[in-house]
Amino acid sequence: MIFKKPKNTLEGHGKFSVASLKNYNQKSFDDELSVECLKCKKNLSSSELADTMYVCPYCHYHFLLNVRRRINNICDKNSFEEFDKDMASFNIIAFPEYDKKLRNAQMESAEKEAVVCGKCTINGYPAAIFVMNPYFMMGSMGTIVGEKITRLFELATEEHLPVVGFSVSGGARMQEGILSLMQMAKISGAVKLHSDAGNLYLCVLTDPTMGGVTASFAMEADIIIAEPFARIGFAGPRVIEQTTGKKLPEGFQSSAFLLKKGFVDDIVDRRRHKKYIGRILKLHVREGAF
Repeated sequence: MIFKKPKNTLEGHGKFSVASLKNYNQKSFDDELSVECLKCKKNLSSSELADTMYVCPYCHYHFLLNVRRRINNICDKNSFEEFDKDMASFNIIAFPEYDKKLRNAQMESAEKEAVVCGKCTINGYPAAIFVMNPYFMMGSMGTIVGEKITRLFELATEEHLPVVGFSVSGGARMQEGILSLMQMAKISGAVKLHSDAGNLYLCVLTDPTMGGVTASFAMEADIIIAEPFARIGFAGPRVIEQTTGKKLPEGFQSSAFLLKKGFVDDIVDRRRHKKYIGRILKLHVREGAF
């Protein structure tokens, strides 16, 4: 039997070449005549998806959303101010081929890193915000992701701002070894200081939110909401089944399953996020904030 390494788009193989990935993050569904829903398999027009914030109007499947569209959907117009936008990862432990993967990820996403951080207003209420990027190594958490989110919480603590976060991640970035795992504790410390100062933290879990991100800051928020059909967990289902020798319940690690078990507070359709989060921020406005 011959074993072959799976094709990886970050290495310039498979469906997309490196050249075709260069402007992928800016490419919208408007460039396509139609898109097939990954859940119900219906063909959807590009304009139909744009009108519904890339949510299937038939089965409500939530397509992956790039970081800039997410920011445009949630932040008031022209209110977003980005921080630390020039920070970028480098091959900190000389991991083989990591430099190449970083370059390809930057071309694929048109971003320098797997998270964008800043300040904005949401329905008129000020907030610090971070948005993780599914098109940059599936939002994996390395040292720069950890540093940017930590800095955001520190600034929010200093300025008495609530933090609104959108998580999407495959977990800690293996190419940075123990240094990526250290970000779990570093961000968690900043979250604790932010909380001790009496500030609100709300996190929206999107598909997928896994690994060290789930095991740290994604699940440390005061209010945790999730998108429909989002997969949320630490290890994958197959790993758990192989380790425990038990069959997992149907829908295990889905947002609906986690809501039923009390791990998330609500499931909120993407089209309602701005109104929903704005209402939460209104209820938690600190005295003298305006």
